[in-house]
Amino acid sequence: MNAVPILKEKTHLPVVVDPSHGIGIRDYVAPMALAAVMAGADGILYETHEKPEEAASDGQQTLNFEESARLIQNLRRVYGLRKELV
Repeated sequence: MNAVPILKEKTHLPVVVDPSHGIGIRDYVAPMALAAVMAGADGILYETHEKPEEAASDGQQTLNFEESARLIQNLRRVYGLRKELV
């Protein structure tokens, strides 16, 4: 995530962050996603599954549908706040 501002400066391409693979622990995916947006990320990529403990892979870093919905709602709020601050 610390590369986000540097990448934004060096390229015209969108910068997308994957906090689920970056942190690898479900409890920290949402905070890292929100921090990535505040750092300037244009998009967030993460894993979601109805029952993460039953996912074929990466269940420990996968959000369930409720967690995913809450994250999307918070990402929209944080993105709006970022636009106000910049």
